[in-house]
Amino acid sequence: MNRIGLLRILIALVLIVVFYLGTRNMKLVPGRFQNLIEMALAYPRRIADDLLGEVDGKRFLPLLTTIFFVVISMNITGIFPAINIAGTSTIALPMILALVAYAAFIYAGIKKHPGAFFKNALFPPGVPIALYLIVTPIEFVSTFVLRPITLTLRLLMNMVVGHLLLVLFFLATHFFFFEIGGLSSLFGVGTLAFGFAFTAFEILVAVLQAYVFTLLTAVYLQLALADEH
Repeated sequence: MNRIGLLRILIALVLIVVFYLGTRNMKLVPGRFQNLIEMALAYPRRIADDLLGEVDGKRFLPLLTTIFFVVISMNITGIFPAINIAGTSTIALPMILALVAYAAFIYAGIKKHPGAFFKNALFPPGVPIALYLIVTPIEFVSTFVLRPITLTLRLLMNMVVGHLLLVLFFLATHFFFFEIGGLSSLFGVGTLAFGFAFTAFEILVAVLQAYVFTLLTAVYLQLALADEH
């Protein structure tokens, strides 16, 4: 157990408490807090409905909602001074979320197309038989190997790079202000301004990565449920 592990537990507890309090006494005319919760829940619901349709969207909405709010809440902690690190800035959590999305993709494909999912994924219909020697390995790697890897690395690298940039700018500010001083403090003004600018940008990245991760999970589910399988 380390600082990131404790942070992840804390964020999970906060999410549970917030959504419990926001949904325990739902009213037809919502109050401010319930209205805020409903607005937040509308984002993953829109992704599910647009990509999966009403029936399948409802089935996978709990998964997509969980992924969206776990990613966005773990990402956003990187901008808080007292915490100063994102819960997704080490590989464990992005990898677990990617494996969950990958398992849901496999489950959806087998459930919808038993006996044909892997066959059609690895041996696309309409391809000349001789070309399967080339097409099948490519389809296997791209569909069953690269998808969880790219989901993991996309989220991880964005948060690590953002964290390193913030550390760089604010350490440079401390260096120019408190260690060199004099006219060099003017450089500290610049690095401080860039630090605040990248903090705002990091908020955008945190939200965007949550949206992209949820969207790609829904896209993979849509591909698994497509009728051509």
